[in-house]
Amino acid sequence: MAVYTEITDEELSAFLVGYDIGHLTAFRGIAEGVENSNFLLRTEKDGQESDYILTLYEKRVNPDDLPWFLGFMRHLATKGVSCPLPVCGRDGEALRTLAGRPAAITTFLSGVWPRHIHSEHCHPLGEALARLHVAGNSYPPVRANSLGPDAWRPLLQDAARSDRHTETTKQLLEELDLALNRILPAWPAAGSQANLPHGQIHADLFPDNVFFLDHRVSGLIDFYFACTDFLAYDVAICLNAWCFREDGDFNETFARQLISGYESVRPLTAAERDALPVLCAGAAIRFALTRLYDWINTPPDAMVTRKDPMDYIHRLRFHLAAGNSGVYGV
Repeated sequence: MAVYTEITDEELSAFLVGYDIGHLTAFRGIAEGVENSNFLLRTEKDGQESDYILTLYEKRVNPDDLPWFLGFMRHLATKGVSCPLPVCGRDGEALRTLAGRPAAITTFLSGVWPRHIHSEHCHPLGEALARLHVAGNSYPPVRANSLGPDAWRPLLQDAARSDRHTETTKQLLEELDLALNRILPAWPAAGSQANLPHGQIHADLFPDNVFFLDHRVSGLIDFYFACTDFLAYDVAICLNAWCFREDGDFNETFARQLISGYESVRPLTAAERDALPVLCAGAAIRFALTRLYDWINTPPDAMVTRKDPMDYIHRLRFHLAAGNSGVYGV
């Protein structure tokens, strides 16, 4: 369930007075996603109905980052990327407060996300990701990746301090520690010495964050992990999220379609191609660590549905064994 903060009719009505989007005709919680409370709003103005998404940002989102996220989304939308457009209130501000939480309304995007991934999804996904990177190039504010390599060792240490360990989770922590010892020394240089193109990335472009209509990408959503990092790292995240079969095997056909779609808009550099194996391993360990941390530390009666870390530990093992960029379609 995605709604952690309930809203009364009275609270919502008072909140919407600050907007010029018409009067409310319906609203309901959206039971997808795990980070924030999301609601679908339907309003009517001048005889026309419109749908919007209302988001209440929960504790895992740093309120100080919200202007960056909302500004990035607005920038992408003005550059032709199909993503939610933040709606400003009558005072010209998009970020407000509702039920004690930071809140914002964004436009609604039509489409459905793919419950089962097929080859025809991967080429348009790659194109959409590259267009996001190209459009983001002209968004100057910088947001460091709070879940980048500098965070992985502390995440592992935080998970290790839990008193809820089983023998299995202890073994997984040991395996992840050994993997970090391989990945971190091989990670591409950052900052002024970086040998890979930097820019704004989505950093969480899983299938449930990509909408399709008629085999075309109709929208990209959930920008609340977006940050400034290696562009090819975003490609690596997508290779992990989209190119493994349900049985856990890597699908090279999907990978080649994704890379082909991406390069039809923005060709990868030689350095990016060479770095894909370690970037893919890094992307896998990032999600393995956050999922393992949540798996260990989330109480059994919590409203959040825990995600099994083993999916990404299997991916991590694959990347560490693969050792070359050829399997990724480049």
